[in-house]
Amino acid sequence: MVRTSLLSVLLVSALGLSACMSPPTGLDVTLKHPTAQKHYQAEIKPLDEPIALNKLHAWEIRLTQPSGQPISGAKIAVDGGMPQHHHGLPTQPRVTKELGDGRYLIEGMKFSMSGWWESS
Repeated sequence: MVRTSLLSVLLVSALGLSACMSPPTGLDVTLKHPTAQKHYQAEIKPLDEPIALNKLHAWEIRLTQPSGQPISGAKIAVDGGMPQHHHGLPTQPRVTKELGDGRYLIEGMKFSMSGWWESS
């Protein structure tokens, strides 16, 4: 199973910050990150923008080796939440389809409030 920070802090810029808290200094809001052991590179993007609060939306993730070679047949788990609020995602998003060229469809993503969300 591939586990990686897929959405890590992306949503700070996508949804805006909650007025009650500021994100950590130097937060990386890019959409492409290596996995924890650096065996893979994961790049994620929303299928629709802007990202709406309290509505289900889908994302595409592209998984490659560090060399750029696409990974097929991966089993990807999606989890996450709001670190500063100490709660998880309000849904259980999952990969529903392999799209080819190392790309996978994640459906069931939902954000219940603006602020710093991350996923693993």
